[in-house]
Amino acid sequence: MRLDEYFLTELKSRNPIEETVNRYVSVKRAGRNPKALCPFHNEKTPSFTLYPENGSFYCFGCGVGGDVISFTMRMENLDYMEAVRLLAERSGMTMPEVGVDDSQTKLRRRIYEINRESARFFHSYLMSPQGKVGYEYMKGRQITDATIRRFGLGYAPDSWDKLTNHLRSKGYHNDELLAAGVASAAREGNRVFDRFRNRMVFPLIDLRGNVIAFSCRKIDPEDKGGKYVNTSDTPVYKKSHNIFALNLAKKSGENRLILCEGSMDVVMLHQAGFHNAVAAWGTALTAEQARLLHNYTQEIILTLDADEAGQKATDRAIKLLSDEGLDVKVVQIPNGKDPDEFIKSHGKDGAVRFRALLDGAGSDTEYRLYKATRHQNHNTNEGRTAALQSAAAVLGTLTSPIEREVYAGKLAEQYHVSKDAILAEAKRTYDKQQKQRREQQERQITAKPNTDPVNPQRPANTRAANAEEGLIGVLLRNPDFIAAVRKELAPEEFVTDFNRKIYEVLVQRQQEGRGIDVTLFGGEFTPEELSRIVHIQVRGSERANTMDECRACISIIKEEKQKISPADSEQMTDEELRRYMQTLREQKTRGTNQ
Repeated sequence: MRLDEYFLTELKSRNPIEETVNRYVSVKRAGRNPKALCPFHNEKTPSFTLYPENGSFYCFGCGVGGDVISFTMRMENLDYMEAVRLLAERSGMTMPEVGVDDSQTKLRRRIYEINRESARFFHSYLMSPQGKVGYEYMKGRQITDATIRRFGLGYAPDSWDKLTNHLRSKGYHNDELLAAGVASAAREGNRVFDRFRNRMVFPLIDLRGNVIAFSCRKIDPEDKGGKYVNTSDTPVYKKSHNIFALNLAKKSGENRLILCEGSMDVVMLHQAGFHNAVAAWGTALTAEQARLLHNYTQEIILTLDADEAGQKATDRAIKLLSDEGLDVKVVQIPNGKDPDEFIKSHGKDGAVRFRALLDGAGSDTEYRLYKATRHQNHNTNEGRTAALQSAAAVLGTLTSPIEREVYAGKLAEQYHVSKDAILAEAKRTYDKQQKQRREQQERQITAKPNTDPVNPQRPANTRAANAEEGLIGVLLRNPDFIAAVRKELAPEEFVTDFNRKIYEVLVQRQQEGRGIDVTLFGGEFTPEELSRIVHIQVRGSERANTMDECRACISIIKEEKQKISPADSEQMTDEELRRYMQTLREQKTRGTNQ
């Protein structure tokens, strides 16, 4: 589906790459090209580079590149047309008529509508006389009407068909209700029934204001179902990619986020005035969620449960958040209470006392040292030795020598031993881990097949591919060279299919008088292919960008094409063999005419 290029050019001019990226990550000026920490991989030094002059971006760390549309696709988990629509809405543009809409896009739109209508139904039911049982449950939990409205909380009636009948009355079909995850299919017949019944409903709202999923907490202790029933993955929702209440927390004005165990803790903390509370909803924290959090803060305070499961979740969260480059602190609530219990137990002083806990939260290293030493008997030599060995093992995981020095000093003072002895023990652990990490990387490199998912023919034709990419890089920066180059090099003479496709697009655009701009290629290439093209373009800036350089690349391409032997034809596809024979005939004809 091709969009008018005048529309695309206007769309991108109204959504500058720097301004769009800055919605998600902090962009900093660094000379001509702004930079940011890449939102697509873990890094501590910015390698995500923006090119405002042509509206593109490229990460030198992970190789992801593209334009404002492909960036939005990746960040919002949208397809091409959905990303275009979102950018058009942001900039007040009207989408042009482009024919029949894509079926998947239609389904996603219908699911958004179903979720919004379901959220309204649950909330209205809660506030009606029929929802008395749900409303009384929330009042018993001391949830105010203002908090109910703030989060759009609702109640799923104790019924098999109230929601599904309501949605069908609005024109939605059973297959759409199943796709949205608000209904389940009956074992017999073409029937569906309400998935959520007699439960408190928490809607998950994304950063664009769309209701994308539900988490429903049981209110009847006799209910045999799980404590929570959550929406499964759907075309608009991936549980590993979203954070509950981030849409509210990002507006809090706080420079840190409080990561809670569950949605109820978040609701109660917001009610107590802590509007920067969020939760990893329906799953243990994932790398994708850690990356999303890093887009909005540099500091995370963990307030996860004190039970064994909560401790494991804390350990996992510390690693993921630290790997992402976030500053992590851990609150240890007295008597193993959760935030809601702690605040309520202290009455009117609860919020003040909890704020003091937050402000006094220890670092992740302090927390791990506490865990490593807490079960040892510090009154015996054996217990002290075991505690110090465990503590040194924790210090051995720290990459910063200065950080190891600081904590070793504190341990030496606490246990009345030499700091050098603790550092020596920590270094042994550190060196051992570094050796294991190198060995693992070597095994991965050895086991990793020599493949290129974007250009599968590249590994076997490196010299040709380099020349092809060199030529394309020059042409992208000098479109006026294309007419001359196409007289000297036919697309069929390219060795790799992917680079041939790029060249063919450039030639066709030049012949049709269309723009030679990577940011206009999104409809013709996948995001992964577009990343490679931007990489080729970025590398092109390092070249002389002359016709002589083009001819040098052409010469290498022709040489490498000639090296394809007849024996290689046994492994060729019919199309590759046809191109090969055509090239031989053209070479013979040129030789005869010279």
